Amino acid sequence: MRGSRTVTHRPFRAWRRLSPGDVTAARRQVTPRARRRAGVAMEAADEWLLQSLRLYRDLHTFELQAPTRIIEWARGSRVCVAGYGQSDGNEILQLIPPPTLLTKETQGLCPERDFKVECGGFSQRPVYSLKYVPDTSLLVTSGPPDSSLQVWQVSAEDSDIIKSVSPIETENDTGQSWAKIATISARAPWVLHGSRLDRVQITEVESRKNVYTAAFGGSEELSSLAFLDCNTLLLCCTTGRLCLADVRQPQSLVEAVSVPSAPCSEQWCMGTRHGAQGLEPSSQPVACLSNRGLLTLTDLRKTSEFLALAKARVPSPGSGAEFLCVSWAPALEGCLAISGFDGTVHVYDTQSWDSSGREAEPIFVHKGHAFGGAGGSGDPPLVTVHTWHLQKPRTLLSAASDGSLHVLDWVQPCGKGG
Repeated sequence: MRGSRTVTHRPFRAWRRLSPGDVTAARRQVTPRARRRAGVAMEAADEWLLQSLRLYRDLHTFELQAPTRIIEWARGSRVCVAGYGQSDGNEILQLIPPPTLLTKETQGLCPERDFKVECGGFSQRPVYSLKYVPDTSLLVTSGPPDSSLQVWQVSAEDSDIIKSVSPIETENDTGQSWAKIATISARAPWVLHGSRLDRVQITEVESRKNVYTAAFGGSEELSSLAFLDCNTLLLCCTTGRLCLADVRQPQSLVEAVSVPSAPCSEQWCMGTRHGAQGLEPSSQPVACLSNRGLLTLTDLRKTSEFLALAKARVPSPGSGAEFLCVSWAPALEGCLAISGFDGTVHVYDTQSWDSSGREAEPIFVHKGHAFGGAGGSGDPPLVTVHTWHLQKPRTLLSAASDGSLHVLDWVQPCGKGG
């Protein structure tokens, strides 16, 4: 596997118009209405192609063999992806990024543009979440049909196998939704996991020893969870409820500011930011995103009110929340990205936001997945996940339901600092 496989690079030119002969042949096979619809779509794609010349400093598109809902940075600046919908097994891959993605500054033309498959393994269940365990060669995954976890060993340099080590079973996990997970290696390699508020645990990854079990009530389903430090946990329920917990006090639970009044069908997720070294984790604002497009920023040191409240400009507010994603830029102050509504990724500068709840204007929108083709069912691709480059301020990686994987470096808007 090592060195022999690459993630196919899809050239930028693949999105240009077909030849006149191809267009004529296709027109004979479609109805006038479908022809008009296709013409509008092609014109929109052409317009985006022209705009992209000034919108991107760098843009690469790739094709995975199966779509992923995971893009996880691992040891040695590797990138992990995994399938989530294959009935005959889902592949977990650790990829070596192209050289242009490994350097902090863009260095012009480079002959090597592909992700290389360094190693891989197969999961018998869908992989909905994957986390690298810092300072180890271990990965932890979760996914349906229950809340158990699977630990994986990334093999030594002379092997190309990601080996399944053993599962981490949870009590009464049958019938529970898949577990949300977070990892840390401050004291020892730990994984924080749970599907509901009353079933949050911390397990020592290597020994499988349970080191913390939450003892607070409430059976709300979790959408996200995070370590703020080795003692402090942040939990986000699908209802939008934010809770702080202390590992040293299993019964302690502090609820942060309540979410804005909204329909009971509204679902939320959160994104946390790791600040500069020496800063308290709680000093970094927490962003929460709902499937109606509402965005809240919360200062965990002052939970009596929102730091900011805004409405994102998204299509079909109130639609499903399966791929809802919000993340802070690690190297670009005050900027965050959201996705999961359609085939786009929106970037916002939050530094001027207030608590008015007004509609926010994105400073950048990546539309590449929307114009890159349709899935096998003919439906437009939906962005399943995005993540930021750890050092390059304006570089994003995103994936969509058609198996596309994009790496983009967007141009700083005029008048914007940072």
